[in-house]
Amino acid sequence: PLMDSPALVLFLVTACLGAYVQAVAGFAMGLLMMAVMAASGLVALPVTAAAVSLLALTNILWSLHGHVHEVSRRLLGVLALSVVPAVGSGVWALGVLDRHHVRLLEALFALFIIAGSLSMLWQPRPLRNASGACATFTAGFAGGVLGGLFAASGPVLGWFMYRQPLPIASVRATLLAFFALASSTRLVLVGASGGLTQAVWISAGLALPLVLLGTWLGRRYPPSFGEAGLRRAAFGLLLVIGIWMLIHAALVGTCNPACSR
Repeated sequence: PLMDSPALVLFLVTACLGAYVQAVAGFAMGLLMMAVMAASGLVALPVTAAAVSLLALTNILWSLHGHVHEVSRRLLGVLALSVVPAVGSGVWALGVLDRHHVRLLEALFALFIIAGSLSMLWQPRPLRNASGACATFTAGFAGGVLGGLFAASGPVLGWFMYRQPLPIASVRATLLAFFALASSTRLVLVGASGGLTQAVWISAGLALPLVLLGTWLGRRYPPSFGEAGLRRAAFGLLLVIGIWMLIHAALVGTCNPACSR
């Protein structure tokens, strides 16, 4: 359970760390928190994802404050069209996998972490021309599905947005605006199905001050080795976590039924 002491302490620490990384790099809070909590094995993925969504939305709205004018309305308009069906598909798939195929869910999440980490470690080259509506919708749909599944759209949308020939400020603001839409949609869908339990609300409430602290520290005291160094360190760590989780899921999957849930 998320309210158990070891799980809660780990959740609070990763919330602060994730908020710091997101304040500096523009994304990765949800992915970092989900990866660490999933690797710990202390809390089920759907419960962690619900709490992370609450925190992520609060952090995103605060980070976006004062930067709404920098959002690319053309890109966001196309991305927004994919949000509801994509996030809904991801939430539905998470529920099915968690009930019937837990080991497969863990393996998929591990692969997602590994692929996302590698894509972010490989600096994308900006395109000469902005992506068209079809490519933008596809990226939004893929990010929305992963946001519904794992409460983390960062790797897909981050890769897509950082390739656009836009000022960095516009890229970050547009990313945050999409994350706000995806997180809001996810919370509505999860809440409607009864997934926002009292434990989820309490855990998110306890972590909120640490998220705000991490965001403030990221803005006020960015790392001396720069944003690129922080990105490499964060996604290098995620890569190691993803590989470990994949190996663990494979080993548990080969055990007798008593080994698995």
